[in-house]
Amino acid sequence: MYQAQLSSPLGPVVVSSDGDNVTAIEFGSSNRVNTSTCRVLNEALRQLEDYFGGRRKQFDLPLKPSGTEFQQRVWQALTQVPFGQTASYAAIADAIHNPKGVRAVGMANSKNPIAIVVPCHRIIGADGSLTGYAGGLEKKEWLLQHEGCHWSK
Repeated sequence: MYQAQLSSPLGPVVVSSDGDNVTAIEFGSSNRVNTSTCRVLNEALRQLEDYFGGRRKQFDLPLKPSGTEFQQRVWQALTQVPFGQTASYAAIADAIHNPKGVRAVGMANSKNPIAIVVPCHRIIGADGSLTGYAGGLEKKEWLLQHEGCHWSK
């Protein structure tokens, strides 16, 4: 397992990799930093720096988040929400062909281990309001503003 820490406008971000894939991106810090031999980890750091610097709108990284089959379907659907746009939990439920699964989509969204790259921050309430975010609503608001998204305040 490889880990690296990136300084971002939102504070430290820890990126984890199994050597072949990004397995997690989380807000916080880590003492286990060992990037020199992990190409995927170094590429993830570069792409995140580009994103925070306003030079990247899409990520091109091999991802391997750990989760249930349902969570994997939700997280895959999240990657289809374009930069600068938002979607509701209901829209994601519809996208995975489970229109009654709005609450389950919300739970899966909250368990997303790959923040920013799997853009759970782009999911808002049906009324257009900001709803929970594992990193905190202030980080969600910053990310949405950074991407030029609009929502009801």
